[in-house]
Amino acid sequence: MTLTPAHTLDLAHGIGSRQDLPISAFYAYAGAFTALFVSFLALGLLWPSPRFAGATAGRALPAAVRRAADSAALRRTLRVLGLAAAVFVAGHLLLGPDDPDRNPAPGAVYVLLWVGLVPASLLLGPVWRLLNPLRTLHAAGCRALGRDPAAGRPLPGWLGYWPAAAGLFAFTWLELASAEPASRSSLLTFLSLYAVAQLTAAAVYGAGWFDKGDAFEAYSSLLGHLSPLGRRAHDGRLVLRNPFHSLDAVPVAPGLAATVCAMLGSTAYDGFSKAPWWIDTLQTSSLGRTGAATLGLSAACALVALLYTGCALAARLISGRRPGPAVRRPVNAFAHSLLPIATGYLIAHYFSLFAIEAPRTVTIAWGTDNPPPPADLLSPGGLATLQVGAIVLGHVLGVIAAHDRSVRLFPPARAVAGQVPLLVLMICYTTGGLTLLLQA
Repeated sequence: MTLTPAHTLDLAHGIGSRQDLPISAFYAYAGAFTALFVSFLALGLLWPSPRFAGATAGRALPAAVRRAADSAALRRTLRVLGLAAAVFVAGHLLLGPDDPDRNPAPGAVYVLLWVGLVPASLLLGPVWRLLNPLRTLHAAGCRALGRDPAAGRPLPGWLGYWPAAAGLFAFTWLELASAEPASRSSLLTFLSLYAVAQLTAAAVYGAGWFDKGDAFEAYSSLLGHLSPLGRRAHDGRLVLRNPFHSLDAVPVAPGLAATVCAMLGSTAYDGFSKAPWWIDTLQTSSLGRTGAATLGLSAACALVALLYTGCALAARLISGRRPGPAVRRPVNAFAHSLLPIATGYLIAHYFSLFAIEAPRTVTIAWGTDNPPPPADLLSPGGLATLQVGAIVLGHVLGVIAAHDRSVRLFPPARAVAGQVPLLVLMICYTTGGLTLLLQA
């Protein structure tokens, strides 16, 4: 069966219908608001000074584990696996059938890569850096030319995460708004153009480009800041640490907020894109389906960014402090607090998708056409609890991260008051997220 614009990639929609989520809306909203308010009040009373130490924190893993994790053999193996997976996908896009029920390439891109990076990065840290086939191709090309892969022009200071934000928006546009997201030609064209752009930039700026310029690597690295695994800044050792320390170590760079807002906005658009009123809009719009979907996706990302920017600037005004560099740019200074929220939405939105489509994609890759879906891992009630819990927990963790940053940047007398706009923002995000979840 060829996927049609009417249902645009079930690979891209993970939340079940309303009847799949037998949970009271009253209890969901009440529990969420109670959790946010209680955590906000408790932090204001019991957390008067910053506690997170960023990349300097962590307990070193045993030497044998560190040696194995940092071994050249393991790194070569991961690079070979990443390149082999890329060749596998490219081969199926070039030569495979134009049918997602028989071709594993769409599932490999939209499920195993895009969705699979979430649990992989949360558990193991920035894994895509080790698997990234574009890094491998760039390094191989540099070796062939006798050039240091790290050599290149210095990256402009204003650039930061902006290329990653643009790349994430482009990929989610392909997934959610393009006319045929699962077709071989669409995927092959996008991935080819993306690879050429990334390798060209790396040839100019060196391998450091991939850190924030490659959308998938930046995506994995940002999610990896919530992993219990990390590296200490002063010695580079692999350590176990409270993920809040890692979250505190997210680089405050231009475009960080835009990247996280693209993650949040695209997930929000995906959440309401199956609503009957939006499907009617897509079918009747004078812009056409792709034009209307593009406008909707852009509006969702812009709304998330506008709300966050306004609240971050309001927090700075309320603080009343003569601004230092970080306070002058509060939009990026507090963007790390949105990462747990984005992660909660990703888990809530894509858990059922990954549980169903990942095994199915692997089965298709082994040569089985149109395999039956696997049995549900969770009951409808269990799935509802997981999804609501992920959203609420993500917002509570965001409140904690924002509070710790506030007491570091703002005067003690204004630190709690300065968080009120961000609390209001998180209540808005929670309301919107639960509404999309419960009424999808």
